[in-house]
Formats: sequence, C-alpha cells, structure tokens
Amino acid sequence: MLLAIAGISLRELTRRRAALLLVIALPLAFYAARSDEPGQAVRFLALGVGWAVATLALFSHVGSRHLDRRLAVVGASPTALLLGRQLALLGTGFTIAGAYLVLVAVAQDVERLWAVALLLGTTVLVAAPLGAVVSLALPRELEGALALLAVMATQMLADPEGTLAKVLPLWSTRELTTYAVDATGEEFLHRGLLHFAAAFALCACGAWAAAVVRLRPSTPPEPVPATAA
Repeated sequence: MLLAIAGISLRELTRRRAALLLVIALPLAFYAARSDEPGQAVRFLALGVGWAVATLALFSHVGSRHLDRRLAVVGASPTALLLGRQLALLGTGFTIAGAYLVLVAVAQDVERLWAVALLLGTTVLVAAPLGAVVSLALPRELEGALALLAVMATQMLADPEGTLAKVLPLWSTRELTTYAVDATGEEFLHRGLLHFAAAFALCACGAWAAAVVRLRPSTPPEPVPATAA
C-alpha cells in the first residue's frame, strides 16, 4: 500500500514539470546569492532546499485531497496515505539534496563535507512534514507557498541568537552549517541535532494530525422531524 501511494505521488509531481523545475531551481538562486561566503552559501542553500521540499509536499497534499478521500473510502488509513506520500517526497528531497551536495563539494572548500550531507538530510526530513501541516492550515497552493516562503525568509533574516529564530523549524541549519564549514566544536553539532529532533517530532505529529483531520468521515446532518399539520 505504501509503495503504491508513493508511486501515485511521484507521478502526480512529475506531471507538473514547470512547477517542479522552478521549485528545484530556487535553492540554486539562494546559493548563488551568497556563493562568495561558504558559510552563508551553504546555509542559504539548505534553506532553499527546505522551501523546495516543503512546497512540493504542500502541492502533493493539496492536489491529492479528492483522491485520498476516495482511497480512504475503500479502506486506506490516513496514516498509510500520509506515510506513502511522505516516502515519495523524502525520496525526491534526498535526490535534490544529493545533487546540491555535489555542487558544494565541487565549488566550496568545506572542512566537513559529511556534515553538509547531514545538514541537507535533516532539512529534508523537517521540510516534508512541514509542507503537509501547512496544507491543512492553508488548503490553496498559492497561499501555502507564500506562507512557507515567509517562514524561510524570517529564518534567514532573524537574529540566529534570538528567540524567534530558535522557534522556527530550520534553526538547526545555522548550527550544523557552522559545524560543517568552520570546523567548530561538537556543541554546535549537538545543538543542531537536538533542535532538528524537536522540529521533526513536532512537524511529523502535526502532519499526522492534519491527515486524520483532513480525512475524517463527514457526518450527515440529522433529519429534521416532520411537524404535525
């Protein structure tokens, strides 16, 4: 069941070639804007990958509403539908992240390339369920994509040491980027992984709750009793 749903999700995404290519290309623009500074370039690239994967997740979950309702009627559980779509999105996200990891390896002098791989991987893991959560709060693609872009822009611009930045889902990118590029102590790695674990747990639980709410059976209105003439 999971593989079948994942296959359906991948086919849905590949049908929208123009949107898919634009979303995949956006992290490159983020990276190119700061390519002269390795730390900023890698962090902005990770945030761009996060936005791309979250947006693809938003598109997938919004576009599949009617199909998922039909599958739920024939016995598919909300959990299976969510996991199947997330499997497809994670596969797509890791492919995008892998391509950009090659770019970093070729174009940047990074002390710990494996930590860049960890950075991009954790970003994908948070972004995929984040897009699913937003698809319930904002069930239209344009509004959802703008909301995700606002989250990523705030993550970029907010003071990394401030409270606002730390409560956003991808603050871990700052700590992991510092560890990867500047070869700092392992406290940056530990803080980044701890924040990632908390953000992933919250987004995953939120995505599951969103799937349950979205596919809950609707109860027909109770018939109004006829009044005696």
